[in-house]
Amino acid sequence: MLHPDLLDSARSLSDRIVTLRRAIHAEPELGLHTPKTSAKVRAALAHLPLEWKEGGSTTGMVATLRGKGPGRRVLLRGDMDALPMPEETGLDFASTIPGRMHACGHDTHTAMLAGAAELLAGKAGEFAGEVQFMFQPGEEGFHGARFMLDDGLIDPLPDAAFALHIMPNAPHGVVAGRAGALMAAADQLDIVVRGKGGHASMPHDTLDPIPVAAQIVTALQTAVTRRFNAADAVVLTITQVEAGTAHNIIPNHATMRGTMRTLSPANRAKLQALVHAVAGGIASANGLAAEVTITEGFPVTICDERAVALGRSVVQSALGEASWRDLPAPIMGAEDFAYVLEKVPGAMFFLGVAREGDDWRQCCGIHSSHMMVDESALPHGTATLAGCALHFLEHGFA
Repeated sequence: MLHPDLLDSARSLSDRIVTLRRAIHAEPELGLHTPKTSAKVRAALAHLPLEWKEGGSTTGMVATLRGKGPGRRVLLRGDMDALPMPEETGLDFASTIPGRMHACGHDTHTAMLAGAAELLAGKAGEFAGEVQFMFQPGEEGFHGARFMLDDGLIDPLPDAAFALHIMPNAPHGVVAGRAGALMAAADQLDIVVRGKGGHASMPHDTLDPIPVAAQIVTALQTAVTRRFNAADAVVLTITQVEAGTAHNIIPNHATMRGTMRTLSPANRAKLQALVHAVAGGIASANGLAAEVTITEGFPVTICDERAVALGRSVVQSALGEASWRDLPAPIMGAEDFAYVLEKVPGAMFFLGVAREGDDWRQCCGIHSSHMMVDESALPHGTATLAGCALHFLEHGFA
């Protein structure tokens, strides 16, 4: 058994983990600057022998815990930012800031990471090497991990990296993961079809962008299913179409927006080229022009096979054999921990936080204004993070 006492040790920290989580939850912050959240973390861990790096272009922080001597270096990450949406949970510690909510669980990620720092600090005399605790803002589309890397806050780079993400509609206390692609690359798509407007009764005197936009939407959906292997998922979704100002006016232009999600760098590049070709070709065939803008988001989150095997071993040892599940397929959401995993071998895992005994399939998922977390599952996350760090420091990926 590998560190069978980890869950008990994590449970002994439950009050601190929950207290920090609730304090963060009540005052959610957005984007790359989360000063109140950062201050809460620093206060909660002020009694520990941590060396802190801060500053640069975000309020991101890296705390380093050194063991009894030189050795391997491992990074554990928790994100801190919230979402721009209302909260409708009715919790006593619900958001006190209108239009903001921790609906993606970053409050729990930060609290579990702080718990892991507390747990590992108590064992610092037992291991060689060091642990970097990465408290990151700006995960919700702001590329916070990339900024922290660019700012040199994770320098030197670790030898391995691990992160957790809660799932409120997954079984209580169960950790899931997979080797290879775990989450998708997500890019933003904007297409403007430019024509010549005029009176709706005389379309022959115009270059109507609306039917051309409709053709482009349909052609893109068809192209995805015909040009890509379904076993290597590609998802293109047009979510907005805007054109016109009145019922009898043909507009000068039509605008489309959406997302593109892929599971490999090769398909990401192929899809981007395809969108340019399809939109430009259809517009040109109709005598119009199409302007395509692709704004790259997070890259594919790729988990190292050795890191996933390490995580599976830790979870089954510390939490029980039934507490691990192999994910059968990637999730098409995106995650900016991918920036770290591009540079460092490691893995991200999912932790189920549905209330024990509930039908987790009926629970609200992340990004829901009604999302709830069973806080008794949080020590499972702390134990998993701490266990991955200890195992790697002691044995590497062996």
